[in-house]
Amino acid sequence: MLFNSDSFLFLFLPIVFAGTFLLSRYRHRWAVMWLGVASLCFYAVWNPRFVALLLASITFNYGAAWWIGTKSRCLRPGRANWETAAAVAVNLAVLGYYKYANFFIDSTNHFLGWHLDVLAVILPLGISFFTFTQIAFLVDVNRGVAREYCFANYLLFVTYFPHLIAGPVLHHKQMMPQFGNPDTFEINPHNIAAGLTVFVLGLAKKVLIADTLARAATPLFSVASAGVPLTFFEAWIAAFAYTLQLYFDFSGYCDMAVGISLLFNVKLPINFDSPYKSASIIDFWRRWHMTLSAFLRDYLYIPLGGSRNGGLLRRHANLMITMLLGGLWHGAGWTFVVWGGLHGAYLIINHGWRAHASRFGVAHTSAPWRMASVALTFIAVVVGWVFFRADNFATAWNVLAGMTGLHGISLPVALRGHLSVFEGSKLHSSLRFDGLISSVTLPNIVFIALLFGSILVWAFPNLQRLLEEHMSAENSDMRWPVTATKRKSLSFVNPRAMLAVMSALLFFVVVLAIRSDGPSEFLYFEF
Repeated sequence: MLFNSDSFLFLFLPIVFAGTFLLSRYRHRWAVMWLGVASLCFYAVWNPRFVALLLASITFNYGAAWWIGTKSRCLRPGRANWETAAAVAVNLAVLGYYKYANFFIDSTNHFLGWHLDVLAVILPLGISFFTFTQIAFLVDVNRGVAREYCFANYLLFVTYFPHLIAGPVLHHKQMMPQFGNPDTFEINPHNIAAGLTVFVLGLAKKVLIADTLARAATPLFSVASAGVPLTFFEAWIAAFAYTLQLYFDFSGYCDMAVGISLLFNVKLPINFDSPYKSASIIDFWRRWHMTLSAFLRDYLYIPLGGSRNGGLLRRHANLMITMLLGGLWHGAGWTFVVWGGLHGAYLIINHGWRAHASRFGVAHTSAPWRMASVALTFIAVVVGWVFFRADNFATAWNVLAGMTGLHGISLPVALRGHLSVFEGSKLHSSLRFDGLISSVTLPNIVFIALLFGSILVWAFPNLQRLLEEHMSAENSDMRWPVTATKRKSLSFVNPRAMLAVMSALLFFVVVLAIRSDGPSEFLYFEF
């Protein structure tokens, strides 16, 4: 079920919301069980047969956590290592079978010349997220920092529908105190108002911006995959459109997940913090998919030795291994491995520059330097996204060659009318409109979305940061931030009423767009 579908907006969410707070009036446990069952139904809409896999995974990990916790108490935290390793291995084996079995078969056939048959495997939706969530829980139980004795609470922790399909990766300490608190399931008008506002804004990001940008990125990458060379502007439009599409698609999902959770008085951790404003790749990975970055750091990079053991070479090796596996986590393909390796190289270079930049007397705090750093970081990220989006290396090289001008320069045919003011001039006679985009019609709304999206990315603060005190799972304040003073000239205006009216109008526009084009999947559903 998609957040941007009629069945979710007008059927599933209202029923789950009403049922949760009606049941909580009688017993807190009933509300928890209702949300857990509703989350399973949410998952079952996609493919009912994989509900059994999800339940089997939950039951196994709950039992393994109980056993690990019991042994750790008998000995001391951190001593049930074999049991933890075995349980983690089972989780990785299941993930590996469904997500990577055919990848390894295809790779073996390619490199060794074998002819192994691929498996008839369907990738279960959200398997990476609920697997990583449970691996983190098992490790934390072994460390003695997590315990859970109520199966209903654990079921809800893993299946909680706002995060189940595309994250964030949750930690026990963030969520279980909220699920276990009866006050969580009490109607809170402030949270409902905030949740609906954040949800509508996230929905608008997805439907009005991300889906519009897909009208440029998808056909351009498709023809590049077919072997048609992209010229300079075509390649940059393809790469830039996908870069912003992915941004608003994932940002929109994160906002919607946070908004839905606020309706139930549950705070999710911030997972997205204006990453394209980053002045370095190190900063980028502190802002993009923040919970995954934290997971890779805490459960892979640091256990490998991090930056404290083995010297500089070992640190760089640990960093590269982490990023390669992070790339493979996103998708079973060599393009994802290269994308991860590219970011690993970026991070190694970034750390090296930070260690030696002082020798060159660079003023890192100056505005021009920061602007140049943001621009360079963004270009590096765009290059990486080309591999991330491309179906294969040939497609990636096609787009990258076009971006460097190796396939020539031709303006999009959609710009011909906009440049008619120069008709008859020497400039206009030197322009070419015979490139690929002449056969791939890009509506004007795509260029409007590119411009408007760029303004939102770099000129506006991140939505979750604007409401950080209200939304973050690390904060306890559940109320709206209140300003100390108001301008007298605006004293007759009720800001909450204005916000409600604007949100309602925006929701109406979004629903019309959904009815026109139909709901589309989120890009992170593929991972």
